[in-house]
Amino acid sequence: MGAGPDRRARGAQVEAAARARLEHAGLRTLAANVGYRSGELDLVMLDPADGGTVVFVEVRYRAGRTFGGGFASVDAGKRRKLVRAAQLYLASHPALAPRPCRFDVVEASGDPQAPRMHWLKDAFRLGDA
Repeated sequence: MGAGPDRRARGAQVEAAARARLEHAGLRTLAANVGYRSGELDLVMLDPADGGTVVFVEVRYRAGRTFGGGFASVDAGKRRKLVRAAQLYLASHPALAPRPCRFDVVEASGDPQAPRMHWLKDAFRLGDA
């Protein structure tokens, strides 16, 4: 039972590190931890360098690589949930709806306070979900 808060704290640290890295790369944060019944969006960002693309970012942390990287855990079911959450987000933000969209995954591993990160731009497409 004690692992819950530690896991949440670790997740928050890793998400903050991912957000900082993406902002340093020029993306602008629109929202974080947007929850719907169908799923949660870790980060919603805008990529001005990519024509103002709305970027839905899934942050996946693995302490090690025993079970594959973070991207390996973004299976078809998870992708469907992310797409559905993105659709709901866009429906509630109609000014963003006409913009191009993409789904990125940030894989993080190692020390949650200073994780190693691998940013997979355009990690999957709508048709992959």
